[in-house]
Amino acid sequence: MARERGPVVRRARGPVALELHCAAGPAWLCEADGEPFPCSVWRSLPMDDHLRGVLLAVFTLFLRPAIRDLRGQPDGPTPPEIVERFLWFLPISDEEARATALRYR
Repeated sequence: MARERGPVVRRARGPVALELHCAAGPAWLCEADGEPFPCSVWRSLPMDDHLRGVLLAVFTLFLRPAIRDLRGQPDGPTPPEIVERFLWFLPISDEEARATALRYR
């Protein structure tokens, strides 16, 4: 059976297979480029309301495990910083990030 490919995004240098740019705990680093996840490939997607809605649904699923894995690491991000990192595509204030982090702890 052929493996189904994930979304492909066209960028100036050609297509990028987003399924290669994934990560999981405890380090939450992109498997393709080693950047903190979500990496610059995700962050450079051309944003519109539809994509923002899809990303919100998907990336909020990462918040609880990312906060669990990353908080308390030496020189690691705080829970509000993790929220801002994973929800970069939303206009979120520091206060909103703190409140969201408390909800997902």
